[in-house]
Amino acid sequence: MFGNKVTAGRTTASVDGDAVVLLIGMRINHFWAVHHWFPVLTAMPRMLRELSRAPERGLLGHVLLTASPRTYYVVQYWESKEKLYAYAHAPDMFHRRAWAIVNRKEKAGKARQHVGLWHETYVVPEGSYESIYADMPAFGLAAAHGQVAVERRGRSAKERFAYKSGTTR
Repeated sequence: MFGNKVTAGRTTASVDGDAVVLLIGMRINHFWAVHHWFPVLTAMPRMLRELSRAPERGLLGHVLLTASPRTYYVVQYWESKEKLYAYAHAPDMFHRRAWAIVNRKEKAGKARQHVGLWHETYVVPEGSYESIYADMPAFGLAAAHGQVAVERRGRSAKERFAYKSGTTR
């Protein structure tokens, strides 16, 4: 999802308004229980493909990360928490079916702690985030929301934190 074309100089993310960030991941608790954790591992790429085909659902960008050989997660950037919730609860989307399977396994006692799941959602109000990228391709917030010259939002972190939508520099 992120490009490789380097943007020369210093840039910042072109976010207007709040930033919605979802961290979601899994931890393999028992490597030998492949039949429990492999479907979970492959579910996220399937959901990301589904969302990439439906940009109106609100996913702006994502980064797949590995924290350790047993822990994997995704940083996702969303248009709004409402669109994130709508996707999570949409009966026609894969997330709803995948979560129903997880819940059924837990209720039937078949999960047995082989795989752990987690997520954290943050709605970061405007004026409470800032970013800077130096000689980087668009990444993170900048890939999700666009990239602008740093001077448009402020030369210092303090100025970028103070930036409000609709103001110009």
